[in-house]
Amino acid sequence: MNENTALLFTRFGLGDAPEKLQTLLAEKYLALLVDSNMLPAKILFYTHGVKLACQGSPVLTQLKTLGEKGVELILCKTCLDFFGLSEKVEVGIIGSMADILECMAKADKVISL
Repeated sequence: MNENTALLFTRFGLGDAPEKLQTLLAEKYLALLVDSNMLPAKILFYTHGVKLACQGSPVLTQLKTLGEKGVELILCKTCLDFFGLSEKVEVGIIGSMADILECMAKADKVISL
């Protein structure tokens, strides 16, 4: 990845699989990302993906570390409100869908996970 890559999480995990496997894959992927030298500029979260940045998520430690390493984490406010999670955000910033659209448009590459 380069400095201007954005990752996109739209699920509570990775892939189209049972939820337990999706979250297990997300944990592994993000742990490997933390240890790599291939950090994206941004990680964007919408629909069920916002749950990854909220209380009880199995990937909070990895996301916090990525944030500390300079990766910008942006969560969809509409999605958080829809799921009643606005008060449970543990990491990242709450933005609008317009913010997410702008990040995607400016990125050299967007990778949907």
